[in-house]
Amino acid sequence: MDKIKLNIEGMHCPSCEVLIADELNELDGVKKAELDHVSGIGNIEFDSSKTNKQQIISAIKKEGYKVRR
Repeated sequence: MDKIKLNIEGMHCPSCEVLIADELNELDGVKKAELDHVSGIGNIEFDSSKTNKQQIISAIKKEGYKVRR
């Protein structure tokens, strides 16, 4: 299991966390998505044989948020 920590811009409330988590949980291989709108941090645990960092970032961007590396 792999883990990544991302800085996500644009999260303003708990609803933002839910939107992103729902999108990430639709990706095959994402096991856990912990998001904090206050700090702008997302910790994602995933199976790298099923998804990758770029797919995760794309899913977050799809919801209208920016990811800083």
